[in-house]
Amino acid sequence: MGDHKEQPLRVGAAVRRRRRSLDLTLAVVAERSGLSVPFLSQIENDRARPSTSSLEKVADALRTTAVELLAAADPACSVDVVRAELTEQGPEPRSRSLVRGHHQMHASEFTGDHEAGREFQYRNDQLMYVADGAVEIEAEGRAYRLGRGDTLYLTGGVRHRWRATVADTRVVVVAVAEHIEAVRNRKR
Repeated sequence: MGDHKEQPLRVGAAVRRRRRSLDLTLAVVAERSGLSVPFLSQIENDRARPSTSSLEKVADALRTTAVELLAAADPACSVDVVRAELTEQGPEPRSRSLVRGHHQMHASEFTGDHEAGREFQYRNDQLMYVADGAVEIEAEGRAYRLGRGDTLYLTGGVRHRWRATVADTRVVVVAVAEHIEAVRNRKR
């Protein structure tokens, strides 16, 4: 009662719309992502649910983020509850969206480690909050060490990478949505 949707999001239509808006074929997206054409077709037709890693590869190939694809997968609503998953957490890193739909901000929770070498760059501002554990973040040529309860604010456009330095680390990332024109021309 009171929950907007209890079903997992289906990203297929969002992937297809993004691919078509860029005038790309499945073959081009497959080449860029390292995934097969049949698998991409299954994703677009909601016959397969991509893992977080696969969704990130698709998003990179489509020059967007997994968060944006997930946001485009579900219509906006004014009140939404996203329940914590009560499944046993294994050693595998995982991420989950904390906001569903097409909203002005996005929030994701990352648990465990992830691809430490992956570089991120968001169009708009973002905030990283360490809920548990510790992380090291590299941004603008400097390294920042954050522990439980620490936050790091990044202005839109700043390239950065991060990695967990403690097992069972949980990081919450909140960002202004890509479709919001919050970026001003900044002199560097």
